Amino acid sequence: MVGFSACSAGFLLPLLLLQLPTWCSAASQFSVKGPAEPIMALLGADATLPCQLSPEQSAAHMHIRWYRAQLSPAVLVHQDGQEHDGEQMPEYRGRAELVADSMDKGAVALLIRHVRAADNGQYRCYFKDGPISQEATVELHVIGLGSAPHIHMTGPEDGGIQVLCSSGGWFPKPRLQWSDTGGVKLPSLSESQTQDGDGLFYMEASLVVTDSSLGNVTCSIQNPLSGQEKVATIFLPEPFFPKMCPWKAALAGTLPVLALLLTGISYTGWREHQAKEREVEKRKKESQERDQMKSEKEKALNDNANLTAELGRRKKLYAADWKKALLYPDWRKEQFELAPVTLNHKHFCQNNSDPERKENLGEETQDLCLSKNQGDQNLIMLNTEGFTSRRYYWEVDIEDTCDWTLGIYEKPKDSSGLLQDPRREKFRVLEKQGCEYRALTCCLQDISLEEPLQIEVCPKKIVIFLDYEDNDISFYNMTDGAHIFSFTQAGFSGSLYPYFKLKSMELSPSAQ
Repeated sequence: MVGFSACSAGFLLPLLLLQLPTWCSAASQFSVKGPAEPIMALLGADATLPCQLSPEQSAAHMHIRWYRAQLSPAVLVHQDGQEHDGEQMPEYRGRAELVADSMDKGAVALLIRHVRAADNGQYRCYFKDGPISQEATVELHVIGLGSAPHIHMTGPEDGGIQVLCSSGGWFPKPRLQWSDTGGVKLPSLSESQTQDGDGLFYMEASLVVTDSSLGNVTCSIQNPLSGQEKVATIFLPEPFFPKMCPWKAALAGTLPVLALLLTGISYTGWREHQAKEREVEKRKKESQERDQMKSEKEKALNDNANLTAELGRRKKLYAADWKKALLYPDWRKEQFELAPVTLNHKHFCQNNSDPERKENLGEETQDLCLSKNQGDQNLIMLNTEGFTSRRYYWEVDIEDTCDWTLGIYEKPKDSSGLLQDPRREKFRVLEKQGCEYRALTCCLQDISLEEPLQIEVCPKKIVIFLDYEDNDISFYNMTDGAHIFSFTQAGFSGSLYPYFKLKSMELSPSAQ
């Protein structure tokens, strides 16, 4: 028995050593989880796609890859603690980045900026640790809300009036529906859709209205993912409907009666009878016209009240969450104070001969205008000490100037509150050179951020919003109300001053 036990122990020991790597491998297994529901993102906004390791563990040492149909080329590759763009798909360069704030807990998210229609669909997050790899699927649904429907009459058709409804800029393909004033759905005569180069849908549908009593018809277009819709209504006056001539209708209705009356009444009686009927018809028509005008007036008042209520609702929503919105610069001004800035009068607009314009320029709330002979000095003067708190905005009228630099500069202070070396002043500006625009964060000898900008509409006037507490500087194009750029990671530590020149930044050779 003792010999048998010693032999068994000698046999089992190699088996235990062979199983040990398998147990260690099983202990290091992990899985990847994505969100159960699709991620929704508006066209042109940013989308964040999350992934999580389970059990919770650090992913800093792992090979992380986001891809779509195939592993390479990929949407984003992160390895050895940094992103690698060698395998990145061209359409995601400059738009995709890894949100790794909680990577030590296994939480990794893909941030896609300025979402396009082509970004719609599935994404896969892939984690690899040595020989072990796992992945999960994340669904992104892009929502594009198009323009309000446009309705117009195209002419008479089949005993009625044909109307056409059209709208563009939708994604995915929207649902179009006709209805009458009672909400009853009406079938379209024809319907067509096309996609432009960006993948957005343009819808067009026609309808023939044969019932003149309907008065109004409504065209509504709805996004199938979000349920949001846009509606337009057209009024169809009864005189536009084709109908039988009045004298034919009257003759067809009164001929049998006249045949009986002519046997027993005189010609004079017949004329009196006709005159009375005409008077009744006239009064009836006048009554109908009064009722119709009253109905149209009531509808116009109701529509105006609804529009006013909707505008108030949207302003309340915007006021509650204005920091996240990149629209409505005029409403944004309600959250900021007008900065006490004026022109540097040494470079006042010499060629402006309009007395009323000059008087306005003397006020503190003036637009800041240009002159091509103003030199290289800062054209904006702040009537108080530098900004060190609160929120301010100011506008600059740049007209058709070819080269300019616009933004703020910061005079940093040390721990004792004294100003540091002026050469350490930090500039956060937009710059235009010819037809090119870019955003810069720089000192006189160093550039810490340089980003080219694509601006569709050349700005004539720009408004700058400064939020000192939130470290935010935002620029808006007042020509079309579009957001241009925001410095959101500023980290202010000193006094801020407005800055504006009629030339690009002059940096030392080491900064180029």
